[in-house]
Amino acid sequence: MSSPKPSTIRVGRRYRANRLDGPYDAIVIGSGIGGLTAAACMSKLGKKVVVFEQHYTAGGFTHSYDRNGYEWDVGVHYIGDMGADHTLSKRLFDHITDGQLKWAPMDDHYDRIFLGDRHVDLVAGPDAFKAELKQAFPGEEQAIDTYLGYLRQVAKAMPGLVVGKVLPDLAAGPLRKLVGKAAPDFLNKPTREVLESLTSNQELIAVLAGQWGDNGLPPAESSFIIHALIARHYLYGGYYPIGGASEMAKTIIPVIQHGGGEVFTYADVTEILIDKGKAVGVRMADGEEVRAPLVISNAGVFNTFGKLLPDSAPEKDYYQQKLQTVERSMASNCLYIGLKDTAENLKLPRTNYWIYPGPDYEKNLSDFMASPETADIPLTYISFPSAKDPSFEERYPGRATIEIVAPGPYEWYAQWADKPWGKRGEDYEAEKEAYAQRLLKKLYEKFPHLEGKVDYYELSTPLSTDYFCRYSAGEIYGLNHTPDRFEQDWLKPKTRIPGLYLTGQDVMTCGVVGAMIGGLLTTIAVSGLKGLPLAKRMFVG
Repeated sequence: MSSPKPSTIRVGRRYRANRLDGPYDAIVIGSGIGGLTAAACMSKLGKKVVVFEQHYTAGGFTHSYDRNGYEWDVGVHYIGDMGADHTLSKRLFDHITDGQLKWAPMDDHYDRIFLGDRHVDLVAGPDAFKAELKQAFPGEEQAIDTYLGYLRQVAKAMPGLVVGKVLPDLAAGPLRKLVGKAAPDFLNKPTREVLESLTSNQELIAVLAGQWGDNGLPPAESSFIIHALIARHYLYGGYYPIGGASEMAKTIIPVIQHGGGEVFTYADVTEILIDKGKAVGVRMADGEEVRAPLVISNAGVFNTFGKLLPDSAPEKDYYQQKLQTVERSMASNCLYIGLKDTAENLKLPRTNYWIYPGPDYEKNLSDFMASPETADIPLTYISFPSAKDPSFEERYPGRATIEIVAPGPYEWYAQWADKPWGKRGEDYEAEKEAYAQRLLKKLYEKFPHLEGKVDYYELSTPLSTDYFCRYSAGEIYGLNHTPDRFEQDWLKPKTRIPGLYLTGQDVMTCGVVGAMIGGLLTTIAVSGLKGLPLAKRMFVG
């Protein structure tokens, strides 16, 4: 079988040892949005930063790819808080892109939650959000009002948790206790437990928790912290980057370059160099050693402490033990679809569809895992990127795209893990085709007029996530956002190894903005007093 052609969308500069222009003030491993944010923020503080990305294009889960005349994002389906300049999310994006990244709003009904045959919309704006829910669930007005109050309380509690990530240990401990005393008692309880304290209406609970795919854990397992952060993040609607997801890296990299730095692709880091107990640089796959006083890993804690840190490193055993306290997040399949017509002609919405068999998310998921071939798919998420991006028609005339994401455990595909990408054999392709057809059926149930209109489709599996993004179990959200995860005080930028820092979604939370805030916190942690004006500008405005 012939391999698919690689994407032509390439962001970043191809690595060659003779292209290095050191000395550098810092090395960032991985060009996900957390790594790019840290590099750009540090560049604006006068630092020369080099970013090494093993993939052929920069951006991590914010990159785009094209094939057969179509373009898709791989992880940026929508972003919240982009409609007003005063939000932390918008301020941070404007800071790291010099205001060059532009946004388009989605439909006011940004998320549509299907529970069997019934659907309820999540609508932009707190008043409209409440009105829609109260109309759909008469008699539940008090529960809905209280729920929105809970979201506000979580937002007020977060600054204390965030500050604790960058304070020295001696100060962080007492602050953690103070925050714990002041925080509402529901803050870090399981999401379902909190929602069931407000109402016994399981359909209302399911609608409120209908975005659980945005963190990868059903409500019985996730912390209310991550639920509330996501729900509040989209409360004023969803937005999409004009020009597609790759515009993120395209607009950030010039800021890094302006500071003398660079973002290299095909730049595979194989080891963090340790000298006299300190991180002093990295070793590349070609044997080149690049030195810098700061090494910042955006590769995730499992890669950083499990693969990149040498056995001789101080605290290696400590971090090996700590890795036992966290879990990898869910893996997924994604069906990328191309159609030879415009989103307008095809009547594709700027609304995300969340399709569930019914309101009992945990049972739906367990049934599916027990009998994946016969049980209904527990979560089917459908996104319409070409409809969300007003520049798509100009860039790809007469074409449209759709993406469908659904659970797909790594174990289903593990037998093909040792095969090269694009050449995993007919059995693997048959397995993918069977699942692709199930997802197409879900699409046609909601959009019957699209049947017969699909020009091209391909399914990615957790093996693709591992190959392109180095998440060895295909996890897309880093670490599971359980209550236990939020009790781990070692998940912060500064490690116990001098010169080594973490950034990205494992520092704070998943999602584009969660990983960006991780990048901001890392910058503040490494900059000390010099980072205080940046912290004030971003968090206070």
